[in-house]
Parts: sequence; C-alpha cells; structure tokens
Amino acid sequence: MIRLLLADDEELIRVAVAALLDLEADLDVVAHAADGHEAVESALQHRPDVAVVDLQMPRDGIEVTAELTRVLPSCAVVILTGHARPAQVQRALAAGAKGFLPKGCKGGTLADVIRRVHSGGRYVDPGLAADALSMPECPLTQRELDVLRSAEPDVPVSLIARRLHLSPGTVRNHLTAILAKLRVGSRTEAATVARDNGWL
Repeated sequence: MIRLLLADDEELIRVAVAALLDLEADLDVVAHAADGHEAVESALQHRPDVAVVDLQMPRDGIEVTAELTRVLPSCAVVILTGHARPAQVQRALAAGAKGFLPKGCKGGTLADVIRRVHSGGRYVDPGLAADALSMPECPLTQRELDVLRSAEPDVPVSLIARRLHLSPGTVRNHLTAILAKLRVGSRTEAATVARDNGWL
C-alpha cells in the first residue's frame, strides 16, 4: 500500500480527492491537512509515502515541499494547483516536488502520478511543462529582485536601504539597473513585469 497525506485548505476538494483515491486498491489516505503547517506536522506523525499538496494554501505548497524534502526525504511530494504559473512549476521542482499537475486532471491521472513518484519517477503536466520551458529567463540578479520586492511605489529609497542593509546609493543603482533591464519607466511597471513572468 502507498500511504498518502492530502493537504488542501478547501475541505470539499480534500475530501473529494480522498474519496477518489480510496477507490484505488493500492492507495491509502492516512492523513489530511488544512494548511501547510498542519501538513508538515501530519507528515512527521504519519510518515506517508507521498504527500499530495495544494499549491495555494496558507504556507504554500512550495514551502511545504521544501520543508518535507528536508525533514522527511522519504516522502515524495505531488503538487496540485488550480492556477499554475510557469515559474511556480520551476520553483516547485527546485524545492523537491516530484509531481506537478492541475486540479482539473482526471482522477486516474493523479493515481498514476502518485504511483510513478512513489517508485522514484517524476511527472509534470505536459501543458504546464511546455509553458515553463517557454518562459523568459529572469534578467535580474537575486539582489535586484530583493530590491524590487521592497520597492513599493511610495516607499522611499532610504527605507528600502534600511530594510535591506544597503546604502541609499546602492539601492538607487539597483533600481536604475532594474528599470533598464526590464525596459520600463517606473517601479510599478517593473514589479508588474516581474510578477507577470513569475520572477517575484
């Protein structure tokens, strides 16, 4: 039997997925969780073979994946999502997810993916994988992304500098580089471009 943990903040979906998977002779749902914190605690308590985790819930699925990969490496993680962005697929795989598929997939597909990741394989929905592969690479450095995250339109440069432990001149240099690299005229436009591409 493959022991499963289901984590989703929407109870109806969690219960429906559990009922669907319980129809499979080799799958056994041993634990449920309504958020990411509970998912990690339940995984440590019940030691599932596979955790099926919602991407969008309190303490999101990518954070949960990274934590489970660290504290319970024997548990493979499959992420389910209703609204995936290409960058999320990449981040999820980098965090250790073994599977990534939309909530609209067929029940049999989810069961097959669970079996595949349990046996050491990986699976990413082909449509999501194609979108992730065609996504433009982020031209910003990690430090520039940090500055952009802190650079809300009305936040003064001096406050951004204090938050990031940088000098105001360094922050201004980063902001100038960000605007030039993204070919935009304002912080707001830069943040919009970065979010639309999944870089923030």
